[in-house]
Amino acid sequence: MTAALVALAGAVIAASGKATQPRPVLRWTPGACVTGELALTACNGGDSEVLALASDPPGPGECPADTDAVLRVGAGRTACVRNFLEPHPGDPGRGGGVLRPGDCVTLDGRERACSRPGWYGRALALAVEPAGCPDGTLDTLDGESQVVCLGRGGQVLDRGSCVAEPATDVIARSAVTRVPCDSPHAWARVLSFEVAPARCPPSSRRYLRADEGYRPVTCLDVLSK
Repeated sequence: MTAALVALAGAVIAASGKATQPRPVLRWTPGACVTGELALTACNGGDSEVLALASDPPGPGECPADTDAVLRVGAGRTACVRNFLEPHPGDPGRGGGVLRPGDCVTLDGRERACSRPGWYGRALALAVEPAGCPDGTLDTLDGESQVVCLGRGGQVLDRGSCVAEPATDVIARSAVTRVPCDSPHAWARVLSFEVAPARCPPSSRRYLRADEGYRPVTCLDVLSK
């Protein structure tokens, strides 16, 4: 009888120890793992990793450049997340993550995958103001908290580019249509960009002017028809 009681007591103790085993506490911290449903999980079953925590919305430089997604994880807080495996929408030109050089943007400064139509230009750099853009900048757009410096690509005009004839004398930048120079719709070729019309080359017979533009005056040579 005594032996049986001792064995039973041992079984109760063992079961009690198993029931009180602490569970791991999951917190939104760098290195934590996230499921495909964007929930915290143990790192033996996650799809992505938290790279950093940032404010909501993240300020410039708060999320690493290779961030694939930004998740809201609490009042005033976000998590910058990177997938373990492809796809990586945060890579340059993929349309996700944080805006970075190589990404394509629409006229309102929002990122769009370069493989999709409708983007205006490709980011060359990001700056606090247009004066901080590097050499090679052809245009700028105002982003949420920074200026997007645009290089070649998309609808951004460059010297030698051709444009279709505007429907009116006063148009928005979005209405300036870049076309191939051998197109029947090609109306004029871009000669230079100046701060005032008086500085256009002598061969420039027309110009486009944008009050808010990085290069306000676009000097044009009207093509012979």
